[in-house]
Amino acid sequence: MYYVYLLRCFDNSLYCGQTMNLKRRVKEHNDPQSKSKYTRSRNPVKLVYFEKYKTINEALKREFEIKKMTKIKKEMLIKKVYKL
Repeated sequence: MYYVYLLRCFDNSLYCGQTMNLKRRVKEHNDPQSKSKYTRSRNPVKLVYFEKYKTINEALKREFEIKKMTKIKKEMLIKKVYKL
């Protein structure tokens, strides 16, 4: 299983990524020694959205789609989930 996810950073920016292990990856993003340049200086981060995919190709395609979205569209995506 592959996950595409959005993190809300301390500065309220959003970070999108993909992984096979969501829990581990969020923990890595919150590590001060993280290899992720973007989130390392924006800790702590909080998982606010994710989707599941069966293949890496599906996940990478969706990650690319989300990364092209404006912040407003990403926020709308997050709000849809909270309304359920």
